[in-house]
Amino acid sequence: MISGSSIANVVTTGTFTIPTMKRMGFSAVKAGAIEVAASVNGQIMPPIMGAAAFIIAEMLGITYFQVITHALIPAVITYLALFFIAHIEAHKHGLIRMEVKDIPPIWPTFISGIHYLIPIVVLIYLLIIERWTAGSAVFYTIITMMIVIIGQRIWLREGKVFDKIVYGFVEGLADIFGGMVGGAINMVPVAVAIACAGIIVGAVASTGLSNAMVEVVEIVSGGNFYLLLLMVMGLCLVLGLGLPTTANYLVVAALLANVVVEIGNASGYVLPLIAVHLFVFYFGLMADVTPPVGLAAYAASGISRADPIKTGIQAFWYEIRTAILPFVFIFNPELLLIGITSFWHGLSIFILSLIAILCFTAATQGWLLTRLKLPEIFCLLVVSVALFRPDFVVNLVSPPYETLGASIKSPLAFEEKRNIRIHVTRSTEYGDRFKLFNFPGRMGEPSTIPDYLGIILRTSEGSYFVDQLTYNGLAKKAGIEIEDQITLTEISNLKTLGREWGYSAGLLLLALIGFFQWRRWRNKENIS
Repeated sequence: MISGSSIANVVTTGTFTIPTMKRMGFSAVKAGAIEVAASVNGQIMPPIMGAAAFIIAEMLGITYFQVITHALIPAVITYLALFFIAHIEAHKHGLIRMEVKDIPPIWPTFISGIHYLIPIVVLIYLLIIERWTAGSAVFYTIITMMIVIIGQRIWLREGKVFDKIVYGFVEGLADIFGGMVGGAINMVPVAVAIACAGIIVGAVASTGLSNAMVEVVEIVSGGNFYLLLLMVMGLCLVLGLGLPTTANYLVVAALLANVVVEIGNASGYVLPLIAVHLFVFYFGLMADVTPPVGLAAYAASGISRADPIKTGIQAFWYEIRTAILPFVFIFNPELLLIGITSFWHGLSIFILSLIAILCFTAATQGWLLTRLKLPEIFCLLVVSVALFRPDFVVNLVSPPYETLGASIKSPLAFEEKRNIRIHVTRSTEYGDRFKLFNFPGRMGEPSTIPDYLGIILRTSEGSYFVDQLTYNGLAKKAGIEIEDQITLTEISNLKTLGREWGYSAGLLLLALIGFFQWRRWRNKENIS
C-alpha cells in the first residue's frame, strides 16, 4: 500500500504470508495468488495509494483528500471480498485455524514495530486533517522518517551511551543516504513517465489532436460506449506489460480520458472525470496480475515455489472482483461517493456495494454457504447487477425516456418540466460522429419540439436534417449544427420506478438463494 509497487508489496509481505498460508494447508499456487491479489490492490487502498493519488490530484486539479475519498469504498469492498475468497478456499478444502501456540503474541509484536507507523500517521494527519499540499506533507513526513531511522539505530545499538549516540547516529545517516539513493533510482521511471505525459498533453492541447482523436476513436468504436471502454481496458493491459502502473496511467489518461468523457456524454452518460481516471488507473494496475506476463505473480511464485503461470491465472481469477469495479463506478458514480447527500446515504451505498461484490465473488468461486449450482451462480450475478446498477434493472421495466418518433412535429406541453434528448449524427471528414443534446422542458404554451428548440427541419428519405437554426435559440446555443441528422428524439418518462425497486429486487433474490443454500448446508451437516 505504501510502496506503490505490486512487486515490492509481494516481496515485502509475501515472505511471511505465503509460508504461513502454505503451513495452514493452502496450495502453493493459491497462497501465491492470494498474496498477489492483496499486493496489487495495495495501490488502490487509501490513504496512501502509492504515487498515483498525488498524480491524479495534480492532473485533475483537485485535492489529495478528494481523491482518496472517491477511492475509499471500491478499495475497502474489494479487500473485504478478498477476505471472503480466503474464507471460501478454506471451507472448500476443510482447512482449520492455526494452533494458538504458533500465533505470535499480538500486542508485543505490534509494539515492537509501532515506530514504523509514525511517518504514516504524520503523512495522513498533514494531508487529511491539516489539508496541506502533497509536496509539503511528503517533505515533513520524510523528515519524520529520518528522525525515526536515526532514533531506531541509537536505540538498538549496544554499548555505552556516548557510543550508542555517535555510532547509532552515523549508521542512521548511512541508512538515510541509502534510502535517498534508492528513492531517487525508483523515481527515475516515474519522472520520465510524467515528463513524457506532459509532452503528450502539451502536444494534444496545442495541435488540436484531441478533437481528431475523439473522432478517430469514435469511428473505431462505432460510437458504442461499451466497446470504447473495452478498448481502453485492453490498451491499459497491453501497455502495462512494459510500463509501471503509474506510467501506464499517465499515458492512457493523457490520451483517452477526455475522449471517454465526450463519447460517454454522447451516449447519454454523465461521467465525472475522476471516475474515468480511476477507470484507467485500475486497469493499469491489473496488468501486474494479467497472464502471460503478470510480474507480481512471478515474484510470488519465487517465494511459494509454484508455477508462475498457474499462480498468475489463479490470481487473475481472484482479481475479477476488482476488474468489475471500474465498470460499476463509471455507470454508478455513487460508488465513488459522488452525489451522496448524507452520511446514511453513503453508508447504505457501502453496505449494498459490499453485498453486491460478495455475491459476485461467491458466483466466481462457485461457493456461498456450500457449493453453488449453475442456476444459483446465474442468480447471484443478477443480484450483483441489481445492487451495483439498480437503475439498469429498473430501466428494463420502466424506461426513463420514451421515443417520440414521428410525433416530433406534434405540439407538446411541458407542464411537468420534462427533459428532451436529441440524438444527432454529424458527418465529418473522419466519418460520422454521434452526439447527444439534453434540453430541459419549461412550462408554457404547447409547442412542437423544433419550434421550442429553434430548429427548422428538412425531411430527406425518411430522415430529419437540420436545415436552419434560429439565432440565439436553444439548439444553436447547445452546439447543434446545420445538416446534422436527428436520428432519435426522446422525452423523459415521469412514471419511472425509483432505484429502491432495483435494490429490493436484488435483496429479495439474494434471500431466496440464501434460503436454498442454508437448507442444503444444514442437510449436509446433519448427514455428516
